[in-house]
Amino acid sequence: MESQKRENILNLALDATEEERERSIELDVGFAKEEKEWTLIIKYSGDLQEVREIASRVTPLMGGYAVIVIKEDRINTLTEFPQIEYIEKPKRLFFEVAEGKRVSCINPVQRQPLSLTGAKIFVAILDSGIDYEREDFRNPDGTTRIRALWDQSLQNGVDGIAPKGFEVGVEYNQEDINKALQAGTSEERKQIVKSQDFSGHGTAVAGVAAGSGSKDFGQYRGVAPESELLVVKLGTPDREGFPRTTELMMGLDYVMRKALEYRWPVAINLSFGNTYGSHEQYK
Repeated sequence: MESQKRENILNLALDATEEERERSIELDVGFAKEEKEWTLIIKYSGDLQEVREIASRVTPLMGGYAVIVIKEDRINTLTEFPQIEYIEKPKRLFFEVAEGKRVSCINPVQRQPLSLTGAKIFVAILDSGIDYEREDFRNPDGTTRIRALWDQSLQNGVDGIAPKGFEVGVEYNQEDINKALQAGTSEERKQIVKSQDFSGHGTAVAGVAAGSGSKDFGQYRGVAPESELLVVKLGTPDREGFPRTTELMMGLDYVMRKALEYRWPVAINLSFGNTYGSHEQYK
């Protein structure tokens, strides 16, 4: 018997046959076949005493919610209680790093016949930097996929030399990074290429956009795992510790110049933003 107190998918599951539930990836979630019991989420007001009398287990939550376990043949009785406002079944959760690619329709274009992997394309990451030591950003032979890295936070003339046309930060090319990767220890690498991603944000973003997935984690490879990278670690000259639009504009100009220099297409990822502008609501 359907009820407006119950969500549609729960009504559908209760009306379905056992075979239909087992074939579905969603209808059987929350149902224990051997015990003939459902784990359910309820929204209620008032007291839970009547619910406790017919349920196998009741776990009250804040905000008038509870998680209960109840025999299937008692759900109609539960529905009739006036203090019960809404009933729904649990839903499966998935790792978003894997599901995100599927729902964004990335998987089909990475497979044959298209086989789009980002080869001969630059992915530019303007963010907090990158952990260039990670396997996700290397070729199979261990060399780097980073074509150029401009760290605006380093000191021009002290830590290294700024890119041509700019007066701040230090630029590292592919040769510099490969030399660092050949060093014996992480500390030795940092002496050659001093740029570090202290927050990890830029590294995570780069992994989603262009990570190879490393040896044993191919299911987590990024959108363009064979692309080469242009990385800008945006400078943070203010005490607040965040870049300004000036650093961003210079970073964008830099990656466009690099794309033109190498005559490669470039896709730019920018995960910085702000809340400037009007916040008025118009009716």
